[in-house]
Amino acid sequence: MSPDRKNQPPVLLLGGRENALAIVRSLSKKGIIVNASDKSGAIVFRSRFCKEKYPIPDHISHKDFWTNLLLGSQFEQLKGSVIFACSDDAIQFLAENRTSLEKDYILDDYNPEIHNALLDKQETLRLARSVGIATPNFWNIGSIQDVMAIENEVVFPVIVKPIHSHLFQRKFNGKKFLRAENFDELLAGATEVLEKDLEFMVSELIPGPDSLLSSYYTYHDSNGKPLFHYTKKIIRRYPLNSGGACYHQSEWLPETAEQGKKFFQGINFKGNGNVEFKKDLRDGQYKIIESNTRFTGGHPLLVRSGADIAYIIYKHLIGDPVPKLGSYKELGYWYLLPDIAAYRELKAKKLITFSEWTKSLFRKQVFPFFAWNDPIPSLYEWKKVFEGKLKKISGFKSELSRGSAAK
Repeated sequence: MSPDRKNQPPVLLLGGRENALAIVRSLSKKGIIVNASDKSGAIVFRSRFCKEKYPIPDHISHKDFWTNLLLGSQFEQLKGSVIFACSDDAIQFLAENRTSLEKDYILDDYNPEIHNALLDKQETLRLARSVGIATPNFWNIGSIQDVMAIENEVVFPVIVKPIHSHLFQRKFNGKKFLRAENFDELLAGATEVLEKDLEFMVSELIPGPDSLLSSYYTYHDSNGKPLFHYTKKIIRRYPLNSGGACYHQSEWLPETAEQGKKFFQGINFKGNGNVEFKKDLRDGQYKIIESNTRFTGGHPLLVRSGADIAYIIYKHLIGDPVPKLGSYKELGYWYLLPDIAAYRELKAKKLITFSEWTKSLFRKQVFPFFAWNDPIPSLYEWKKVFEGKLKKISGFKSELSRGSAAK
C-alpha cells in the first residue's frame, strides 16, 4: 500500500460495468480508496476492492439518487472525492451539475456543452464533419414522413440509430440499433422506435468486416494538452456487424491515432475522450462511428496492457506528477461465450475456419471480469449466465407443454 495514502483523495465511480471493475482494482492496488454508486446489482459492488457502496434503488433514477448523494447534506464524507464517469447517465449528470459539484468535488477538465453534444450521436457526426472527419451518410428523422422522404436516397443496408444510446438500450434489451435490409424493414424499425418516444436518425451501414473497427483514447487537460495516446482494434463482434465487441486487441494504429487527434483537437475537446472509427474500403477513409467521454467497456484491456489511463488522469487531477504512457503490450481482450457464438456465425457464413479462429487467440488474453485476486465478480457474472440459460430452457419446456396440451 502506498505510504502517502492520506494525501490521496478517494475516488467515486458513477455507473459502469467492466470499466468500473477494472478501475476499482487498479487504483486500490495503488493505495487509493475507491467507492462506487450504481444500481443495486452492479458487478463492481462484488469486488473486494470496492470500499463503500451506494446502491441506487430500482424505483429511483440515477439522476435523482446522485443529486441526493452528492448535492445533499447526508453524505459529507464523500466531499473532496475525485469523480469518474463510467456510464452515459453519469456523463449527463456531471455535465448538468458541474457548477454545483466542482465546489466540493474534483472533476476532470471538460466543457459540459461538448460532453452533452457527444452524447448525441447525430451531433457527434455533425461535429466530425465540421472539422474534416469523414462520417457515414445520415439523415435526421423526426417522423414517419421524414422516412418516406428519403426512400429514393438511402442505399441498403442502413441502421435506425438512436441519438442517445443509453436510453435506446434500456427499451431494446441492450441493442445498439436496428438494422434494415430494405425499405419495409426501415419503416417498421422507425415506427417501433417512434412508438417508444425515442429520438433517432437513419445512418448508412459501412460495409466490411468488424475487424475494420478501431478506437483512439486520449485526455486533454484544460490547456488542450494531451496526457496520453492509445489505440486498439476490434477483431470480432457478436452478432456480426451489429452486436457488442467480443474480441479486441491492443495495438498502436497510427492512422486511427491521426484521425482521433484531428477530431478532438478540432472540436476543442477537454477531458477524457474515446472515439471509434471504421475504415471504409470503398474510399479508404476512416469514418467516425461514435465518441465517448467516459471510461469504456474495454478499460480492463488498457490497464493490463500497461495503459492505466484512470491512474494517469487521477494523478493529473490531484496535481501530482503525471506518469508517462509510452509503449504498451499487445494483448487480446476476450468475451469467451459471445466470441464462440461469433465464431459459429462466421463459420456458418464461410467467413472463418476453426484454425483461423484459434490462431487469432494465440496471444495473452485479458478477460472482462476475471482476476485471480478478486474472483467473486466473475463468479457472479457466470451465475447470471447460468441462470439465463436455465430460464430459456424453462421457457422452452413451457412452450412444449402448452403445445402438447393444445393437441
